[in-house]
Amino acid sequence: MEMIKVGKGSLTLSDDTIITFVTYVLNVKETGSSPFGGVNFVVESITGITVEKITDELREKIKDKTVPNGVPQDGWEIIDIKDQKPAIVELEADSSKGKFKVKVVTEVVMASRNLNYKTVTNEPWYFVSWVNKVSWRPLK
Repeated sequence: MEMIKVGKGSLTLSDDTIITFVTYVLNVKETGSSPFGGVNFVVESITGITVEKITDELREKIKDKTVPNGVPQDGWEIIDIKDQKPAIVELEADSSKGKFKVKVVTEVVMASRNLNYKTVTNEPWYFVSWVNKVSWRPLK
């Protein structure tokens, strides 16, 4: 298996904030059999986010807010996702049934922001929740 593959995605929120998220596939392990090519795979991955752009209006709203010691526990509000480009990672994995092309598609499913505090980079706090859709096919 090729180690550590990366896929980059982005989303635009209803407040016009643009967030980039990156998925790193660290490992793919065969974990038994399945109706899908005779094998089952588990994908080990991590995903992180960064705020690429916020509006001047949002920057003004949080300019005098404090930077908390840790993740804020209050002030969170769910915010809509306007647009999204998923992070896609494709790689080859060896198995007892031969080589497979494994595909991981990371999609953000929820987003939340906090305007009661700011980050050290003078941005609102954002959190996202994502899912990894994993599929595979035998290589011919």
